[in-house]
Amino acid sequence: MGGLVEGVAEVDDADAGAAHSAEAARERQQRVRRMRERTRSGCALGLLAAGYLFQVSGIAGAGAALVVLGAALGLLTDVLLPHHARGTERRLARAQFTPAVRQMLRDALLLGGLGRLGVLGPGSTAPLLGAVLACWALHFLCQAVAGAVRARRRLPVVTRNIDASALGLTPSPPALFAHRATVRLLGVAAVLTAGMSASAATGEPLWALLAASCCCAGMLAGIAWLATWLLPGKRVAGEAEALAWLDAWLAEYRPTVGMYFSGGNASAYQANMWLSTLAELDGRPVIVLRERFMVQKIAPTDVPVLCVPKVSHLMRLEHSTLKVLLHPANSGKTSQVLRIPTLKHAFINHGESDKLSSCNPYAKAYDQVWVAGEAARERYALAHIGVEDKDVVEVGRPQLAPIEAAGTRGPVGRDGPLTVLYAPTWEGFTDDPGNTSVLVAGEAIVSALLADPGVRLLYKPHPMTGTVDPRAGEADRRIRALIQQANAGRDGGEPGPEAQAALEEATAELRKLTRVDFGRHADEVERMLRQSAPGPGRAREVEEAARAWEEAYWAAQPARRHLIVTGDGPGLFCCFNEADVLVSDVSSVVSDYLSSEKPYAVANTSGLDDDGFRAACPTVRAATILGPDGTGIDRLLRTVRHPEEDTLAPARAALKVRLLGPAEPPSLVRFNRAVQALVQEAEAREERVRAVDKQPLDAEGEVEAEDERERSQALADALGEDERP
Repeated sequence: MGGLVEGVAEVDDADAGAAHSAEAARERQQRVRRMRERTRSGCALGLLAAGYLFQVSGIAGAGAALVVLGAALGLLTDVLLPHHARGTERRLARAQFTPAVRQMLRDALLLGGLGRLGVLGPGSTAPLLGAVLACWALHFLCQAVAGAVRARRRLPVVTRNIDASALGLTPSPPALFAHRATVRLLGVAAVLTAGMSASAATGEPLWALLAASCCCAGMLAGIAWLATWLLPGKRVAGEAEALAWLDAWLAEYRPTVGMYFSGGNASAYQANMWLSTLAELDGRPVIVLRERFMVQKIAPTDVPVLCVPKVSHLMRLEHSTLKVLLHPANSGKTSQVLRIPTLKHAFINHGESDKLSSCNPYAKAYDQVWVAGEAARERYALAHIGVEDKDVVEVGRPQLAPIEAAGTRGPVGRDGPLTVLYAPTWEGFTDDPGNTSVLVAGEAIVSALLADPGVRLLYKPHPMTGTVDPRAGEADRRIRALIQQANAGRDGGEPGPEAQAALEEATAELRKLTRVDFGRHADEVERMLRQSAPGPGRAREVEEAARAWEEAYWAAQPARRHLIVTGDGPGLFCCFNEADVLVSDVSSVVSDYLSSEKPYAVANTSGLDDDGFRAACPTVRAATILGPDGTGIDRLLRTVRHPEEDTLAPARAALKVRLLGPAEPPSLVRFNRAVQALVQEAEAREERVRAVDKQPLDAEGEVEAEDERERSQALADALGEDERP
């Protein structure tokens, strides 16, 4: 394992030159991007300053046109800033020059312009000034009421697939008044600016007064409507009521096994890959989340979803029937749930590979580490990170069942087209060599594949590509450009209109089954209301509709056109079934693909020679190794087109068993048995604790004192406090 890092060899002069050229190209692109950002920022600031300058010049020179032009230009700039110069908008906000402040200054200059132009007389100045001030007072009053409504509707628990109607759930308040303060402000500003501009042009103050009065009336009506969400008829349960409901639901549902997940915005795939397995387990599963936004990131499922953001509320799980939590990923918040003494915890990971991250020392915090096969067990033993062999359980990879075995769709023709899937991993959080081929070898690999007229390329980058290293994102964009350029001169073999119609029909059916019945601006409470307990059989219907959509998708694609498959396209396993061969990196993608026993290649961007690369990475031992410059592509394609030359087939079959475990009993059966065994361990622990609690006291009360110390320490650990002196 350490050889992948410690044995990195120096690249030769040619590779160094290529790397230098690539680095220079990346630097040029970064300079161009920074220049564009500075240009947009400069234009935005220039337009904003020009607007105020025109208004001041109009006041100084008594020019109505300049006063109106300046106000309109400033308002237009505020409309465009969030869309075209977000960095400038953030910097202005940090300087306290917010949209509200900018608009107040424009309104003040407009009023000054009306006075300078002689539009305001003794009888109109006070009413107009009062109306404008009332608009601003109502704006801030609306902000206060909106804040109170949002705080009142922020429940301590968020649910999905659970009937939570007992919490008094109601539809969301109007988004324009409750959430979209900037849009509301721009609307009021547009009306006021139009009214005062009309007065400046005509010399009649009535237009400005009428506009301000209309804004006041609209704001008053909106605030009154918004305030009804604070009345008992629309008010949701308070914190104490909501927590009491949570306890009651846990007591009624009686969950036995749960999947615990916490992560960032792009990490939901780590949990989604386990949904089908969780739904098939014996008992009553539940999904426990910590971030509110993650509730909507979880893919369609019938399993109850429970989001408990606060650690103090999470501790209520201790008194439930929940016995086991499965963890597909590590996170900072994982340590919080590990404190609950009544639960057993198993780390199931979101994929296995030869990466160093697959042997994270955090794993020793769990009661057990569940792995697919023997290779992962050995990986932990060699890593020496504190995970004992007795705590490693081989369960296979139950979610790989949809992957078709080699030959399922018939033999690959010698002269027929080959579908090659290039699915590189992302750059990761570490600087380990060879994390991703996108940076070093991606363009060379794609260029070599595109140069073969008999290849149809499917490019499916990792969804987190570029999130840590912007250079990886830039390389990904260049690869996409290469594919689009290759498609421009390629006869795609367009399917008939029937295929497109079938895809549209399948898409509509899938959307109907998975569509959520709320708008884009619905808040958590309305989403809980709309996403109540699902009807029987919904999960099966969604699964069948998704399978039909995948079939329709591939049938509707040009037979020879290269494809870029992103989040809106088919999943990774579906791409596995479509592909004849895989090109990837050292990642769980390779391990999963091995279940098909089809040929695959791995890019060696580690700096090791091929022998060292195979020695350091067991998953590579049945692969064709590609160099950073794409060498090896011709050899790979030949072995696929001429199966008699595929000398790695026996190695793939053996490696499949080593990585993923035996075919019998099925992985889902082994996984379910592991869950039940861990449940029994949790129950046995509870029995031992109850037996200790029932021990008779001796004369000195030593047992009672010891029990009291243990309970106090358990509470201290749960709350993150240490009560020991």
